[in-house]
Amino acid sequence: MERRTVPIADIIRPHQSILDEAKLKYLIESIKEIGLEEPIDLLEIDGKLYGFNGCHRYNAHKRLGLKTIEAKVRMVDKATLRLHLM
Repeated sequence: MERRTVPIADIIRPHQSILDEAKLKYLIESIKEIGLEEPIDLLEIDGKLYGFNGCHRYNAHKRLGLKTIEAKVRMVDKATLRLHLM
C-alpha cells in the first residue's frame, strides 16, 4: 500500500455517502486546526482511484475547498473492485 497525496477531483465514489453533519463539522474544524490525521483508503485499478470509506474526511476536504487529500492507495484487480461494488 502506497501513501500519497491525490487530487480530490480524481476520486470516484461509487456509493452514496450518508453523512453525520455533527461529525462532519467536527472534522472540518479539526482539519483546519491540525490537518488530516488519518489518510483515506483508496483502491486503484487501471489508473482510476475508487473511495469506499473515509466519506466524512473526503467531504470535509471538499467543503474546505481543498484540492488534494492524503490517501493510502492499494492497487487491485477488477475482481477485487467488483467485490467492493456489491
